[in-house]
Amino acid sequence: MKKISFLLLFISVIACKKQPATTIPVWESYDQSQLVTESQKNESERMKYQLVQSRVRDRNEIWKNIGNQLDDFSEKDYGELSSLIFNQDIPTMQNYIADGKLTYKKLTQWYLYRIIKFESDSSKFTNAIISLNPNAVEEAIKKDKERKSLQHPIFGIPILIKDNIGSDGMLTTAGAVAFLDNNAPDAFIIKQIKAKGGVILGKTNLSEWANFLCGVCPNGYSAVGGQTLNAYGRGKIDTGGSSSGSGVAMALNYAAAAIGTETSGSILSPASSSSLVGLKPTVGLLSRGGIVPISSTLDTPGPMTRNITDNAILLSAMTGEDPKDIATKNNPKDDIYFEDLSGNSLSGIRFGAFKNFMEDKLYQKAIEQIKMLGGEVVEFEAPKIEFERFLSLLNGDMFVDLPDYIENYASEKVKVKNNADVMAFNMQDSITRSPYGQARFEGVVNENISKAELDVVRYFLHTEGKRYFDTPMNSLNLDAVLSINNYSAGFAAAAKYPAITIPMGYAEANQPAGITFIVRPFEEGKLLKMGYIYEQATKLRKPPMGY
Repeated sequence: MKKISFLLLFISVIACKKQPATTIPVWESYDQSQLVTESQKNESERMKYQLVQSRVRDRNEIWKNIGNQLDDFSEKDYGELSSLIFNQDIPTMQNYIADGKLTYKKLTQWYLYRIIKFESDSSKFTNAIISLNPNAVEEAIKKDKERKSLQHPIFGIPILIKDNIGSDGMLTTAGAVAFLDNNAPDAFIIKQIKAKGGVILGKTNLSEWANFLCGVCPNGYSAVGGQTLNAYGRGKIDTGGSSSGSGVAMALNYAAAAIGTETSGSILSPASSSSLVGLKPTVGLLSRGGIVPISSTLDTPGPMTRNITDNAILLSAMTGEDPKDIATKNNPKDDIYFEDLSGNSLSGIRFGAFKNFMEDKLYQKAIEQIKMLGGEVVEFEAPKIEFERFLSLLNGDMFVDLPDYIENYASEKVKVKNNADVMAFNMQDSITRSPYGQARFEGVVNENISKAELDVVRYFLHTEGKRYFDTPMNSLNLDAVLSINNYSAGFAAAAKYPAITIPMGYAEANQPAGITFIVRPFEEGKLLKMGYIYEQATKLRKPPMGY
């Protein structure tokens, strides 16, 4: 196996300070055969890899813009600042900055240094990062100068975003070679974050096209970013998808917070797989403008964080009505979710628990803890509903929504115009561009559904999704339904109901798991409050070993 050669690229420093020169490691191609071979032993097809490295993106391309940002930052700085940053929540770090113990510049540099430190290690890399902002430290320095204008806790805080979300100055690839030249502008939610002073640190890897390119293929793989690996068990534990890189990056403390996107489970799955708090908001609470789509009916961005407080802060930073996204029009919005987090009791709150999940020991334990906190828990049988045309909805939407994104948001350098164009482009070099096939895209191209029929399917699935939750919630007078990981994500997606997953412990082989709370539309405030009480009482999350 080739090893990473730490070629010392000395970056200039001020001699009088005698600061040790920062060294940027040079990444070399390595023998991935062991990881690939070991993955074939996994029972799940989604864990059987054909390759791990990207064939189109050299990691040194990511690092090349970082050296000058770390020219006055060393391993010593990293070590001295770690206790102020590692696993700390946003308010705590803001307090350190207010006290003069930390600056936004040093905070940003610490995260960049940490990313390079572990993603350049052949025994620890995870492929969680797809690109880094070449101006991140410069932007942080500006925030230090403007700190007196701080009005929102996201001010000056480094955020990672999934690489299907537009951010000016960085490519938005959706993990696809066809979008390698997509220098798209800021998505609406990114404009909102920047307006409040947030710093976009970089982009995270994802399941290509948000897990809607290939059929049964590994979560977390994209042609541009390679195979994302779960830090709790590299090659042994699934990353979940499609926001795989956002999940893994947050588990590894690569940023203060991250953004994922969900159509059906794409936040809940990777968040629970990386022992995180992941919130899938009500569809329409947050704008989808400037985000590479699957389905305008179901898509939503959402925060992925290590704790509820940071989740509420990031959610509040993204809210706002987007005139280009009709789903956001006239929806109730509470942009100060983080100010209402308090309490230590769930007294008077009624929860529904699925009887068919009760064999799960972690679920049982979580329910007992909720009862100890004063919550009432009622077991129920999940209603039987019709859900057969869910894929037709996604196919029909993407057939229209992807060309619409390309026309309205994509760079002029993007030559493909629709799914068929992408498929034809990939077939020119399928080994590099689509090694796991294009079954999902084939479904989009071959789906024969009229607009009128799609409207019927859309209405029917929404009604059935609502019935799945409303039946027990109405008959049992429930405030929330309790699920596991992303087990109920498809139903919550169809119903457009918000859901949040919170660490509830670890199963065999250190597999993280989450308890998932589901409530009615636009009850994110209630969701965060319930989650906060559970989180503070249990504090079950632990960071991955060795990082």
